Amino acid sequence: APASTGTGTAARGLRFAVMPKALDIPVFNYAKIGAERAAKELGNVQIEWRAPETADQLRQKEILESFITQRVDGIAISTLNGDFLTETINRAVDAGIPVVTWDSDAPKSRRAAFYGVDDFASGRIMGEQAIKLLNGKGKVALITSMGATNLQRRLEGVRDALKAAPGIEIVEAYDIKEDAVRCAEIIATGSRRYPDLGAWLSVGGWPVFTRNALAGVDSSKTKVISFDTVESAIDLLRSGKVQVLLGQKYFGWGSEPVKILHGIKNGKPPANAIIDSGVDVVTMENVDAYVAEFKRLQSGG
Repeated sequence: APASTGTGTAARGLRFAVMPKALDIPVFNYAKIGAERAAKELGNVQIEWRAPETADQLRQKEILESFITQRVDGIAISTLNGDFLTETINRAVDAGIPVVTWDSDAPKSRRAAFYGVDDFASGRIMGEQAIKLLNGKGKVALITSMGATNLQRRLEGVRDALKAAPGIEIVEAYDIKEDAVRCAEIIATGSRRYPDLGAWLSVGGWPVFTRNALAGVDSSKTKVISFDTVESAIDLLRSGKVQVLLGQKYFGWGSEPVKILHGIKNGKPPANAIIDSGVDVVTMENVDAYVAEFKRLQSGG
């Protein structure tokens, strides 16, 4: 079907479906705030926020299909499995519905754009931070979840950056299997096995999603660098259990794809298909400023 003309669209408003991976993952609530705020600023845009209750790729596919049937004006999605959804995303595009991915991409699909972290680049930043903290020497252990493409890329970035410091030895890479509960066990085991460990590097936020996962870490000799800046993570940083956090653009996950879809509907496609959101490096030096800015974004001030 031909895209509606600008005037017709303006008269009836636009409906954009915004889909996180799951409703039970706390950081996605910030994306919802961002999406709804962008819709309000643009005017005449309505957000349909829907996703599986928990991470379930079949259910996510069904919801995506239902939005195609409803003929929404655009879809913004964080994919649980990009390859699994590629065909459905292409079907939306064939039906005249533009799709933008955020946080987690479907690179083989015909989506118009992806907004999120450049995983390799952010992994490199993590590695560089480790070199700085350890003055270029010591033992480090890595925490990842095998199988997720974005985490794999982050891990490759970390390893790439650490090549610059031959004095740093990676003793082990642990697979957490996306389970924050296992984190405390892994850290306890690793700390016993490597009593002289210089740092833990985690390419996901598991060590900081709960306040007790790092209980077994002796902060006087072992540093911690982790992804994500949830409230518990900020507390751990302030208490000295964590030295560096890498924050993602949680509000931007919602606002940017909505703005991109609005542009597409008004004949202004994005200049680039990949939009690197960048990461925030949070340390003791800038944590107060970061939290103040986060609160401002949260309240819309």
